[in-house]
Order: sequence, then structure tokens, then C-alpha cells
Amino acid sequence: MSDDRLIVALDVPNALAGLQLAEQLGDAVSFYKIGLGMLTGGGLALADELKREHGKRIFLDMKLFDIGATIEAAVRGLAQYDLDFLTVHGDPHVVRAAKEGASGKPLKILAVTILTSLDRADLDAGLIRAGDIPDLVAERAGRAFEAGADGVIASPQEAAMIRALPTAAGKLIVTPGVRPVGAALGDQKRVATPAEAIADGADHIVVGRPIWAADNPEAAATAILDELRNPQAGLSQ
Repeated sequence: MSDDRLIVALDVPNALAGLQLAEQLGDAVSFYKIGLGMLTGGGLALADELKREHGKRIFLDMKLFDIGATIEAAVRGLAQYDLDFLTVHGDPHVVRAAKEGASGKPLKILAVTILTSLDRADLDAGLIRAGDIPDLVAERAGRAFEAGADGVIASPQEAAMIRALPTAAGKLIVTPGVRPVGAALGDQKRVATPAEAIADGADHIVVGRPIWAADNPEAAATAILDELRNPQAGLSQ
């Protein structure tokens, strides 16, 4: 049985490429993330096939943001696909509407705090109020939990701070921006190794490029899983 703490991001062009990658990874991986980039490439069909025909867990990473009524309707429709996780932006009104839309379904609503590809300069350019990113992430996470979020998306560098929040008890922390030792950072700016992310309180890590771009994706995924099972080997010295 695979360790579902590893979520593999199927950041590939279309559903066919995603299915081929999943077949390469086989039983080594049990949890997949399908993002907005594949929405027009058959992403929902792929989610349904991986779930129903292959028994995989599915994280649909849509980062929804809109008025409450639209969010509620969108989530109610997506919940029919028997998904496991769905992301929305962490604004309280969005989280509350998403939870209403998912009512009666096992779908977990995860709130996005601040994207792991952003740094303080990016926030300044977007007119986001002053403050250190970890403090802003923790504040957004706390407000999302109070609004009913089942968990949050945050970088590994903020996982420990979020886990320490009184409102974080029983909540999920899912961390993108995870890179094995020696891997290129790509478009991520706030990163950690798989072992560091779990040690700091993450329940799941999301890894994409270091797996799908590898010469041997199954071997790359297995190496990350080995690190999760033997965390001392992956912690920074």
C-alpha cells in the first residue's frame, strides 16, 4: 500500500499524458493532484477515471474564488465527482460557501493561504498589506479554519507555525513547494525537502516536476517515499 502523504501533481498537458504517467507510477503512488492547467485538457475526466477505475485519491486544485453563490454552486457540482480534496482561496466568505456546496459529501475543502511561488515583492506588487509572509499565512490560515476549512495549503516554511495555531487541531496541512535534496527549485520560492515538510507538521506533500520530469518517474517517486519513511535521511544538516 502506497504512502498517501505523497501527492503527485499531474502537471502535464492533457488527460492522456496524465494517465500515462499514472500508469508508469503504478502502485507506488496512490494520490494525485490535478490542477487548473489541465482543466481544458480533460482534467475532470482523468480525475474520474483515476478514482473509479484505479482506486486513486484525487486532489482537484482549482483555487476557486468568486462570490459566495457561485462558489457554492461550483463546489456542489464538483463534489459529484467523489473527489478527496478541493482548493479554494482562503477568504472566509469563499471557504464558508465552499463548505456549504460540499455539504453531505466527503470532499475536504482546503484553503489557499499565499501561493508558494510568491515572495514579499510579489505581494507588494499586488497591493497586499505589509507584513512578513509567515505571519500573513498564519493569519489567513487561522481565519480559514474559523470559517470551516478542513485544511490549508501553505509552504513548508509556514507549516510549523500553522500547526501551532489553536484552531489547527484536527486540520490538514498540505504543502506544495517541496523539493528533494538537489532538485531544481523551478517556479517555487519557499521550499523544503519532503522530510522537513513532514517534520514541520504537514500531513501531505505535493511534488510535481521532480517526478514527472525525471528519466524514471517511478524511481523518483519511490526515493521520495523512502525519505518519508526514513525522515532523518532527508533532514537538512
